[in-house]
Amino acid sequence: MNKGPLGGARILVTRPDDQSGELIAAIEAAGGEAIRFPVIRIVPRDAADTARDLGTIVRPDIIIFVSRNAVVHGLGCLRDFGAAIAAVGPATASAIEAAGVRVDILPTVAFDSEHLLETPELRDVAGKGVLIIRGETGRELIADTLSRRGASVSYLPVYRRERNELPAMQILAIARDLGALRIDAVTVMSVETLEALLALLPRNAHAALRETLLVAPGDRVIQTAAELVPGMPAIRAAGPSAADIVNALIEWRTPDKPDD
Repeated sequence: MNKGPLGGARILVTRPDDQSGELIAAIEAAGGEAIRFPVIRIVPRDAADTARDLGTIVRPDIIIFVSRNAVVHGLGCLRDFGAAIAAVGPATASAIEAAGVRVDILPTVAFDSEHLLETPELRDVAGKGVLIIRGETGRELIADTLSRRGASVSYLPVYRRERNELPAMQILAIARDLGALRIDAVTVMSVETLEALLALLPRNAHAALRETLLVAPGDRVIQTAAELVPGMPAIRAAGPSAADIVNALIEWRTPDKPDD
């Protein structure tokens, strides 16, 4: 039997295969069993298309990176802009700083679009140009809010999310394990990931998800799960990092200590 706070727990990891290593290692270090099930993949946008769009954008005052993927696929073409750099959370900020670029704007209470918008630098943006680096699709909250505050907002899409093509036998194996309650929790980082998971699984497996814990770093994922899989239990991790996800799982697995 595995030792550790997650000993015996089987956790479904839905992140893209090339981005799941840290979370898998953290789950296993805590004694759990991580099950790879990469339901989406990240595809870089054609560099010529990105360069063409970038050439039409007026020099911004603020550049916002909404995810680590936005940094990986978009930071390299923006270093000469001299703008203030904003990150939606610490994982995104760490990726920026690892490339030698300073992060100027970062939420401190929680790490999502809503809390980024509450930072002082983004509350006073009248007359400023803001460039949002993101995937080809995404929430409009940041752009809509900053536009209402008087900013001129542009997008630069640098990647796209695609539903992964997984072997039928792998999908059926996951469905069987869910149906037999052999998966204790599923980690989901975004609404798009949740939607891809549901699309890949056969319909009869959706009911089993109501008996499986959802762990997600944002309220929006949990709210969407409540709509698409009513009754699915869920807990919110403090953030998207491997440590945040595993800490949330450990808190769930650790019984409350009785009062003295």
